Amino acid sequence: MAEDAPNAGAEGGNPSPPEATVESPPAPAEKASSAEALLPSLSIWPPSQRTRDAVVRRVVQTLAAPSVLSQRYGALPEPEAERAAAAVEAEAFAAASESTGSSPASLEDGIEVLQTYSKEVSRRLLELAKSRAAAAAAPAPLAEPSAEESEAAPAPAEE
Repeated sequence: MAEDAPNAGAEGGNPSPPEATVESPPAPAEKASSAEALLPSLSIWPPSQRTRDAVVRRVVQTLAAPSVLSQRYGALPEPEAERAAAAVEAEAFAAASESTGSSPASLEDGIEVLQTYSKEVSRRLLELAKSRAAAAAAPAPLAEPSAEESEAAPAPAEE
């Protein structure tokens, strides 16, 4: 078993004590710089295409499947929900991208842009649902004039 010990002495089989190295904890400035060195590897904005596709799938589910939104404003057929979800996500992505101009300078800026994107998706989704419900509730225009329009029009002269 002494052979298994990494610090086993060659002659006696007793392990020698490990060498102790005493390192002082890094100073706060060193901690900050080491954390900043890691930040460039963490990019929160723009989201990956996989993430954007997941957002589209979730919006489709919200529009087409039973959800609070679809129960209140009505569900969309799946193909229409897919087209609408793709448009909502693309518009929200464009709006959030415009708000940043270029790549965010820091992680905090990236988080802010991501929050803007999320809010834009939600806002546009709600606007879409409300506008569809309003369009469905609006009466279809009639080919014949209504009774009020008939009364307002002068009667044809009889000869």
